Amino acid sequence: MRFNYKFSNVLGTVYREGNLTFTPDGNSVISPVGNRISKFDLKNNTSFTLPVESSHNYEQIALSPDGNLLFAVNEVGEADLISLVSNRVIHKYRFNERVLHLKFSPDGKHIAACKLNKIFILQTPGHFIGQFNQFALERVFSDILGDTTYVAWTDDSSILAVGSKDATVRLYTIGNYSNFRPYSLTGHPDTIVGIFFEENSLDLMVVARNGHLSVWQCSLSLNQLTSVESTNNKRLKINDDEEDEIDLSKGEDRERYITKKEEEYNKKQKLLDSKKFLSYHKLSTHYLNDYIKDEHNNLKMTTADYHKKVKILVTGFSNGSFLIFETVGKTLIHSLNISDTSISTIVLNNAGDWIAIGCKGHGQLLVWEWQSETYVMKQQAHGSEVSCLTYSPDSVYIATGGEDGKVKLWNNQSGFCFVTFLEHTSTVTGVAFAPNKKFIVSASLDGTVRAFDLTRYRNFKTFVSPRPVQFSCVSIDSTGEFIAAGGQDVFEAYLWSMKIGKLLEVLSGHEGPIVSLAFSPIISSTTLVTTSWDKTLRIWNAVETASDHETIQLFADGLCVAFRPDGKEVVVATLDGQLLFFDVRTSTQVASIEGRNDLGSGRKDTDLITAKKNLQSKAFKSVCYSADGQFVIAGGQSKNVCIYNIAEGILLKKFEITQNQSFDAVLDVVNRRKMTEFGNIDLIEERETREGGNVKLKLPGVHKGDLAARTFKPEVNVFDVKFSPTGLSWSAATTEGVLVYSLNNGFIFDPFLLELGITTKTTRDTLLKKEYASALMMALRLNESNLITEILESIPTKDIELTVISLPKMYIEKITKHIAILLGSTIHIEFYVQWIMFLLNSHQPHQTIILTLYKNLSKKFMDLSKVCDYNKYTLAVIKRLANLQTNEAKEEVKTENEPMEIDENQVISI
Repeated sequence: MRFNYKFSNVLGTVYREGNLTFTPDGNSVISPVGNRISKFDLKNNTSFTLPVESSHNYEQIALSPDGNLLFAVNEVGEADLISLVSNRVIHKYRFNERVLHLKFSPDGKHIAACKLNKIFILQTPGHFIGQFNQFALERVFSDILGDTTYVAWTDDSSILAVGSKDATVRLYTIGNYSNFRPYSLTGHPDTIVGIFFEENSLDLMVVARNGHLSVWQCSLSLNQLTSVESTNNKRLKINDDEEDEIDLSKGEDRERYITKKEEEYNKKQKLLDSKKFLSYHKLSTHYLNDYIKDEHNNLKMTTADYHKKVKILVTGFSNGSFLIFETVGKTLIHSLNISDTSISTIVLNNAGDWIAIGCKGHGQLLVWEWQSETYVMKQQAHGSEVSCLTYSPDSVYIATGGEDGKVKLWNNQSGFCFVTFLEHTSTVTGVAFAPNKKFIVSASLDGTVRAFDLTRYRNFKTFVSPRPVQFSCVSIDSTGEFIAAGGQDVFEAYLWSMKIGKLLEVLSGHEGPIVSLAFSPIISSTTLVTTSWDKTLRIWNAVETASDHETIQLFADGLCVAFRPDGKEVVVATLDGQLLFFDVRTSTQVASIEGRNDLGSGRKDTDLITAKKNLQSKAFKSVCYSADGQFVIAGGQSKNVCIYNIAEGILLKKFEITQNQSFDAVLDVVNRRKMTEFGNIDLIEERETREGGNVKLKLPGVHKGDLAARTFKPEVNVFDVKFSPTGLSWSAATTEGVLVYSLNNGFIFDPFLLELGITTKTTRDTLLKKEYASALMMALRLNESNLITEILESIPTKDIELTVISLPKMYIEKITKHIAILLGSTIHIEFYVQWIMFLLNSHQPHQTIILTLYKNLSKKFMDLSKVCDYNKYTLAVIKRLANLQTNEAKEEVKTENEPMEIDENQVISI
């Protein structure tokens, strides 16, 4: 088994902070999710997270006009230029300060960035011939009093307007124009939120934070700007024409004559230019806040966007409302409230029909079609950290539970959440899928275990205990008939019947909180294992003899327990950082792994102990077996996730889930810049008022932080980790959300029983000789995916059965797995279905391969059914229209053949 897993997607988080942007075709929206960036394809209903990671959270992004370059800046001013063709960072730049706004020029040659009270103009790499520096700083405008907040370009990229916190708008130009001088627009009552030029014009609109919209008209049109070079060329031409008028016979000095004429021309030109200098006057002022009722009188406009062609202005406010105006008559089109928190960003696509809205408070990302008043996309992250997750039996769906009491279902293939259950009133501590995939159950600290129907999407059963209990874990048996949950404050496990919904047994015996339990995956087995903080692992026969159990003494408190897929072995993660393996039948320990040193010693900013001492408190909090049972994956209070080989007891691979320094405990050492003569600067308490205000230090023993009054810097953590049943991916519930890692399909040389004479050339030569079975075995030994696919698709359909019969058993397993994975992307569906039929008839593959086949065939079935339904109804409409046209044609022919009726009155009059 190869562990070339690569990061593929982020679930549970769709928007964190910063601005949104649409791609030039308007079909996709790009959103910053922490220190990563996700792209949501609204046409194909899929999401993709770029394999790019920054050292801090991204705050500002800007997309080039051609859609190939993405410029992203994080909260400490580190900028990345990302190619959306290769999905890689191609250049880096440091602003060393926070950037409040970014904008590409319409021609794509420059980038304008707002930093402090300055505006920086950078040259885009690749647009200037002979440029050596990646980002050449062309101009810096620094005559602004307040911090710059917004920048806008004219359509020809000649002039830019900059808004700032001093409530003024200043106009600058990169080129030299004879009739342009830096100009300031004043009189705005608050911080500038948006500046928008009209199409091919210098007229602009300015939106202030208090909702005032000012419309400014320019004295010049865009094509009336005269560059200095063109003016000099005109003057030289005039001088050359006047040279013929010089009368040299009179002995007049030629140079003095030309100088005189130039002075006369310059005086005339200055007089003309003074009349044509750029200037503005305010046409009108509109008060947009008047359209929203605000009882507390503290409404602020937070964001705005304008579409030049459609003439539509959208504005977002601090109470979650947004307005849509038609700027021709300044009339209100729509007024809608989508959230109870402030709207962070709002943007229109190029067609002007879709509006993307991001809300930082709830992590919401919405795309709204304002003409039809419908949602194109509506996604919301968990309000707080994701506490648990689980895969569906076919690996198509992922269920997550959060500390906000929500249970969400995500499509693993598209990356979208399609249903959210809100019945729980406290933290969800465990989720589990039923074996038949018809329902899920969740446990919560609110004292309930709830079952949710995945057909009607409703909570159809609720399980409670005789006395109030905070449930910390939940599990379903292999038949789906029994549900077990463990108590956190009452040291008992409870067993319910799914059919009748009644409590069957109360399993007593533990002397501490039950933190984890699991049913045996063997069909018709009711073996249940529980682990607790009382340093024991107990094995129960939950249904037949509930009171009898086997107790295994551990060396430390148990934190998590998991069954091997064959049900013969369990693994327990303990507080001392070990993974202990026990045989269920004999209750004896068969293996152990010391993993504390593999977790890493991330040091928090406020730690008073060394990293080495801090490592002694680390332990795995979640553990899971791989699909074949040979490996385990474990994660805990660290940024690392580890995969171990059980038989060898060694670490195979360590995954670092994040490098985001916006979280605490990411670095192993404290930054020297934070060290002062009084010690660590983060240990100094900061207060804004005597009553408390912004308290920087966390209270002793507080790990989560107080989001209301104290400075909140979350600590990086892995709450839950799971392998998919197909073995093709694994997921981790972390502080950043749910991170999904999938097998890398790229070429990695990993041969199987390779011999000296087996090469790609000899394999193709064997194929030409029509020795199909030999060629296929040689390709499998080389273990190159592209070569195996080439050999498979070169075998005629009539020879498939004979080829399968000729293959040894060890090769049939490998070729079945390859076809199962290939079904997810191939277009030759019928061809590979025939392969699968013959392979399954000759050999029974592993369960993980069957699940992969089922998953990919289900996906193909759904995709084809949509196409077939569309074609079916389209043909029905066409047929109906054809019948209507035929009937109309028959009526016209009938009317033409009927004899003409003559009016007697008309005949008499004639």
